[in-house]
Amino acid sequence: MVTIAPVKARPLPAENADGVTPEDFKPLSAEEARQWRAEHPPLSPWPVVWVQAGMGLMVVVVAWFVSRGAVSVVWSAGYGVLAAWLPAVLFARMVARRMRIESNAASALTALMVWEGIKIVLTLALLLAAPKILAQVQWLALLAGFVVTIKAAWAAMWLMSVKRRSTVPMN
Repeated sequence: MVTIAPVKARPLPAENADGVTPEDFKPLSAEEARQWRAEHPPLSPWPVVWVQAGMGLMVVVVAWFVSRGAVSVVWSAGYGVLAAWLPAVLFARMVARRMRIESNAASALTALMVWEGIKIVLTLALLLAAPKILAQVQWLALLAGFVVTIKAAWAAMWLMSVKRRSTVPMN
């Protein structure tokens, strides 16, 4: 029989990685909170959607050049872009609307999770419907359009965060 020795709990460190102790924490006043919000406005989801659209258009143009104008390749690439971009537009619309009207963090998070689920279901439905909608599906072109459009969102968010960090004044 194997016995397991109890593990002793370690005390929490007196300071965090930034060197700030719990005693250093001071809540913001209403005016300080307003000033912080003015200096750190929320990011809009729409630039991400437009970067996705631009990259998707580039994929379609590249597919046209590479395939020498093969219609099935161009339509498949475009459909792949649409399968990623259309749900993103719907999701961005919901996020932008929630940013304007929602003050309760718990319900905003719940709505975000629900709409992300809707976005995934819509994306899967569009991908599964491809053979019924397109006369001839070129799966590699469709996948290229889909993947580049999805990755464009990540690249856009990363670039927005880098830009935001470079413009925020350091205290």
